Amino acid sequence: MTEARKLKKAIRARARKTGESYAAARRSYLKPPAPPKPAPRPKPGAPGSVSDDVARKNTGHDLEHWFAVLDRFSKGKKGHTDAARHLHEDHGVPGWYCQGITVAWERARGHRAMNQSCDGDFQVSVSRVMPVGVADLARAVTDRRQRAVWLKDAEPALARALTAGLEGEKSKGLRLVTPTRARLRYRWDGGVVEIAIDAKPGGKASIVAANTELPDGRAVDARRAAWREALDALRAYLMS
Repeated sequence: MTEARKLKKAIRARARKTGESYAAARRSYLKPPAPPKPAPRPKPGAPGSVSDDVARKNTGHDLEHWFAVLDRFSKGKKGHTDAARHLHEDHGVPGWYCQGITVAWERARGHRAMNQSCDGDFQVSVSRVMPVGVADLARAVTDRRQRAVWLKDAEPALARALTAGLEGEKSKGLRLVTPTRARLRYRWDGGVVEIAIDAKPGGKASIVAANTELPDGRAVDARRAAWREALDALRAYLMS
């Protein structure tokens, strides 16, 4: 038996065993599929998921089609990783979108609440584009005198946590990873905050405050409100 015939026989055997298509079984032998990539940054109001129009444009089908596919696959059970892999490996959904479709399906079926990760915790990010470059923005965050100005009306707990994250005993401070990127990571009230500063065109920079490991939706709302107020104040300070 030639190698080609052996391969075809093995592929058919796998297809019979798993119930997948011949093409999907063939891919598993010839080239292991790449792991799903993160979904694109979501639109406001649907963090982590993709919209119906985005799904249709990039996969050829709307969300209801993919929800039906995942309903048949899951048989009512949860399982984010397996569901996303099923879309990617067995239905050819681009890795960039299979995660977002799975998140949308989980929310539609009550497997996941808004802002809830696949691990069960909650998370929220707030971002703003600032009218200065990375170095000046990093200085406004790290310099105690400047920080006191834009944080004077901020949520006290946010101000204390940020100061501890920058100046505490275990703090590594805001690290300038490259001339166009700075990072800070610290804990706040049982959760994790990651500050990301990145260069933007026109001499500007963005700042993102990502909050993870939050206990529930109420904590999400509180963090979102606190960071919006703080970052709006920071932008106003830098524009003054």
